This record gives sequence, C-alpha cells and structure tokens, in this order.
Amino acid sequence: MARYIVRTTKLCMHDRIWYLRLTILVVGFAIALTLSHLVSITFPTTKSNPIQGCAKDMSMGLKVEGVASLAGDSGEDLEVRKRLGGLLAPGNDEGSCISRHQTYMYRKSSPHLPSKYLISKLRQYEDRHRRCGPFTEAYNRSIRGLNSSPLDAISNTDCKYVVWVGSGGLGNMIISMASLFNYALLTNRVLLVKHGDDVANLFCEPFPNTSWLLPEDFPLNKQFDMFDIKKFDGNSSVSVKDLPSFLYINLVYEDGVEPYYLFFRDETQTYLQGFPWLALKSDQYHVPAQFMMKSLEPELNRFFPDKASLFHHLSRYLFHPSNRAWGLISRFYQAYMERADQRIGIQVRIFGTKQSPFHLVLKQILSCTQGANLLPKAEYNRCKASPPKHQTSKAITIASLYPFFYQEIKNLYLMNPTVTGEVIAVHQPSHEEKQKLGDNVHNLKAWADIYILSLNDVLVTSAWSTFGYVAQGLAGVKSWILELPGRHSVPNPPCRPSTSSEPCLLLFPNYNPGNLPPYIKNCEDAKLGLKLVN
Repeated sequence: MARYIVRTTKLCMHDRIWYLRLTILVVGFAIALTLSHLVSITFPTTKSNPIQGCAKDMSMGLKVEGVASLAGDSGEDLEVRKRLGGLLAPGNDEGSCISRHQTYMYRKSSPHLPSKYLISKLRQYEDRHRRCGPFTEAYNRSIRGLNSSPLDAISNTDCKYVVWVGSGGLGNMIISMASLFNYALLTNRVLLVKHGDDVANLFCEPFPNTSWLLPEDFPLNKQFDMFDIKKFDGNSSVSVKDLPSFLYINLVYEDGVEPYYLFFRDETQTYLQGFPWLALKSDQYHVPAQFMMKSLEPELNRFFPDKASLFHHLSRYLFHPSNRAWGLISRFYQAYMERADQRIGIQVRIFGTKQSPFHLVLKQILSCTQGANLLPKAEYNRCKASPPKHQTSKAITIASLYPFFYQEIKNLYLMNPTVTGEVIAVHQPSHEEKQKLGDNVHNLKAWADIYILSLNDVLVTSAWSTFGYVAQGLAGVKSWILELPGRHSVPNPPCRPSTSSEPCLLLFPNYNPGNLPPYIKNCEDAKLGLKLVN
C-alpha cells in the first residue's frame, strides 16, 4: 500500500509539472497577443481624422466577396480594381466619399472593361468641368451672357452647358441623368444637375474637385419653360440671332411627343450646337435613341465597343452613395449578406393591387426562382432538420414597397426544410408601403435598396421597373425579368432572362424597326421599347 501511494504521488507531481508548463505557455502567448494589439491601438502609423477613421472602421474585418480574392492581387491589380478598371480618376478624397474607395470590396470584379477611348474622354471631361463648372471664371462669364444671342454668348466663352431637370421616381432620375451625361460627353458640354431637396445628399459629387450641382442662384432656375424648343420651328426659319442663348427641351413622354420628333434628329442636333445653354427635362433612358442619330453614332461606337455595358460603366462612374447612404448599405450587407455562399436579390414592383394581386405575384416569384433553380423547393409537412455542417447558405434580399413578399418567403423557408438541404435567409431593407415622390428620406431608403440589390450575385426584377434597371446595370448582370402579372393567373413563363444589363427606353415614338442597327432590340418587358444588346 505504501509503494502504491508513493508511485501515485510521483505521477501526480509529474502531471502537475506538465500542466504548469502548458499553462505558462498558453498565458504567455495570450499576453503577447494582447500587447501586440495594444501597441497597434496606442501607436497608430498615421494620423487620421474622424471621417477617415470611419472609413477605416467600416472596412476593417470585412469578409466580403471581393476581399477574399485580393490576397493574390498585385498592388497594380488592386489599384485597377479600386478605380473600376480606370473609370475613376486617381486622387479622390476618401473622407468625402467613402463608397468610392470601398465599393470594390463588396463586388466581384466586373468582366466588362471600359474602352481606353472612354477613359481618355472621361479625363478630358473632368478637366473641362473643372474649368467651366459652377463659380469658375468661365461659368460666371457665361451667366452674364444669358441675355445675349447665342452667337454673342458663345463668342464670350468656350464652355457650353446642358442642365438636367429630373422627373418621376429615383430610378427614372438616375437613368435619365446617365443618359444626359452621355449626351454631354458626345457634344462637349458640361453637365449640371438641378437637384431638389428630395435627392439632396444621396450621391457623392462624381467629378474631382468641382461640383455638378446647378447653383441655386442660377438666373433662370424657375423660368426654364419660357425657352421651350417647341416655340421655334425645328426646320428652322428662325434666325439664331433672334433667339436667347438658353433653350429648354421637355422629353417627358406624358407631356407630349412633339419634342421627341424634334430633338432626336441630326438636323436639330446641328442647330443646337449654336446654343451655349440647353436644359433637358427627362425621365427615361434615351441612349438607344442617341445611337440612332448618324451624327452621334460613330463617336458612341468608339466610346462603347461593348454596347451592353454602357450603363454599367456610366452608372458606376457617376453614382456613388453619399456617406449617409453608404452607412445604411454597408451595415445591411455586413449583417445579412456577406457570410452567404450565394446572394440573390428579388425586386418586386406592383403597378396596382387590383391588376396584380399579391398572392398571384408571390406564386409567380416562387415559380420563377424555383423553376430557374435560383431557390430550392420546400419540403412541406416533413420534420427534417438541415445538416449541421457543410450546407450551402443563400441570402435573399427582397426590395419592395410592401412587407408581404418578404414575410411569406421568409416563413416558407423558416417553417419548412429545403429539398436540397440549403439554408435560406430572407431579409428586406425597407418597406415604405407606397411611393413618396419628393420625399428625401424615402429616396434615401430607395437608393440604399437599389444599391444593396446591385451587390447580389443574381437578380430577379420586375417588368417596366426603372428601379430594377438601375440595380442590374450597377451590378452588370442580366437579371431574370418577371413578366407583367395577370389578374387571375400566373404568366407562363413567369419570367425570362434579360438579353443585357442595359435599361429599356420604354417609350419612343419615332423609329422605323427596319432601320434599327443590330445592337438595338425591342425590350423583353416592353415590346415597343428599345434596349442595347451585344
């Protein structure tokens, strides 16, 4: 018995010594890690201001799709990604527009590269905007010439302008702004935008070291329609000397089609070159119509050899979420999207609850997404748990004014297992119940919804929806387009793949189908509409 006690005591002592050594090693390692972390906090390598600190905080610790692929990138490749293939000029201030410097981390690299010619034209445009933009000497001189004839006004300055006047919802505004910027590039004009309070602080300034906002003290701010293009003969017997230096064109379809017939003609474009100031009111994507003008088509072909990526390039160049909007977008992404194996965005636009009953639209969405193998079917009435490990996860983002579709799809996948064993999470950033034109907070949420949609891998969008057009254009993906629903049945097929990520010019009255170039086709969702394809 004594020998047993002695042997046991020796073993216990040996175990205690081994345990003590292990404890010392673990504690030492923990202390080293803590000290290293404290040093990095106490002794920052660079000075920072609060906004830049915010930018760094927002980018730290992100496990987003783009970051995972950056490990093998050279510094040069990373810089190209940050600048979106050369679209963005180097040297923009990070603090004033955090999204411009972080978007690349939230997206896969775009397969669509801008042409070198487009990049050179963008740099030339930026130089022109800095020279001619608001409150520059050239701008002030041009303002003083507003009461002169066009010939006298142009002789006083080499800067010409086009003012965007918006109409409709946020999606309409974005596609029409992009159209007019393209027109400004083609005609060597400076684009100024007349933003109301409803779109204030939604976007960053797109051009370095200048502003694209029309100053509030612009002399003709409330008198645009006094100089309507309809007041002169487009053929034209009126002398330029007898006209003002400012001309207004209303291209909102519901206000009449006469300006369409007048504006989208080569003769009119030649005539308009003599006016230093143009203002266009628009709510559509008129780029396909620009391609149909012989005077503009050659330059457009040089800008965009890949026709189907035109809006993809222009939208990513122009529309960067403001810091206020980027906070909503990045927080939602990090909370609900970044850890998923696949991200799917579903945008639902209801043009009338009587025309499109909710239960039928829901059935159509499920028929589309499950039929296209985007979402798995549910196994009803079976108590089968998902496998605890190695299952695929999908994050579904619902963008709709109404919470109905989010609640129903979420409950479907919460209450039932999937036939594939996939885990489905469903989220909705906002649900405003109705569209609120002229409301800044409403537009802020709409802009966040659009941009969040564009961060998905796959998109399902509604027919005739400019909201969906913008999301798919920013993403550069071909969405599945939900057919316009019927009152009593689900369309067959419920959806169809888009031929390109370009928006549709929904309404355009004056074109001959036989004269369309091969890269302009009728839209999938609007048979009389036009869109660019490859």
